[in-house]
Amino acid sequence: MKILGFGKALANKIVTNDDLSKLVETSDEWIFQRTGIRERRISDENTSELAYRAAIEAIKSANIEKTEIDLIICATMTADNFIPSVACMVQEKLNLGKNVTSFDINAACSGFIYSLKVASSMLNTYHKKALVVGCETLSKIVDFNDRNTCVLFGDGAGAVVIESDEKITDFYTCSIGNNTDLVARGIGTNFEMKNRVLESGFLKMNGKEIFKFAINVIEESIDNILKITNLKLEDIKLIIPHQANKRIINNVAKKLNLDENKFFVNLEKYGNTSAASIPIALCEAIEEKKLKKGDKVILVGFGGGLTWGSTIIEI
Repeated sequence: MKILGFGKALANKIVTNDDLSKLVETSDEWIFQRTGIRERRISDENTSELAYRAAIEAIKSANIEKTEIDLIICATMTADNFIPSVACMVQEKLNLGKNVTSFDINAACSGFIYSLKVASSMLNTYHKKALVVGCETLSKIVDFNDRNTCVLFGDGAGAVVIESDEKITDFYTCSIGNNTDLVARGIGTNFEMKNRVLESGFLKMNGKEIFKFAINVIEESIDNILKITNLKLEDIKLIIPHQANKRIINNVAKKLNLDENKFFVNLEKYGNTSAASIPIALCEAIEEKKLKKGDKVILVGFGGGLTWGSTIIEI
């Protein structure tokens, strides 16, 4: 799998910790000490529009014609609709016609890695070039009266254009069924067959359990992808983790005996953008020239499901 281009899309509205302190009992100091977050973006655009803008940037960066794309996978848990998928809406916005396979994947914050894995496999068969997007408008499902969650999440999108090459890209992915620690409830049954107002559930999280889970599975995912690829940490230029909480990342660095600078972190500016966090961070690491051609990078994520996974890419 070869990455041809990168792109990101950020909402214009910046919401600081001080802004949130006007909604719930909190403070900049309280939030930053516990999470490492200073601000986040809240979007007035829906998920498909953010995804489209990130896609345009990635296509431009790849220096290809958009018509060369024949596969679109969007990782999201905040789609615009039940149907059509965000990927199909991006296909329409790009005006790509019918010779494209488009669909969404919901693996929460691990979604971008899951999507890369699926795209990589499909590029080894019929498809030639894929657009993979991580995109979220989490503000749609955040309860802004709940300080345990509203301080954490933000909106955004990141995208890559990839094609197949002679090198095999390895992935490590896992999941375990868990319907309690990180959930956003869906629509109930309608046995009575009565029309009603449809309301989706707010995002709920057991912070202590997710914190412990995250530290364990990030370490596990890094160890396993290194074993699968027969590489060592010294071979890795940068680790780009899911941007959930700076304390989680710091704890993983200590357990692996690594300098914290080995991890690229941008959550101070954006908070947790779920499936969008890894591609946004990857794009920014390249823009900031922290990565150059030939560098090896570990991407590692975890999220609701519960899901987790990792991969190693070469820039």
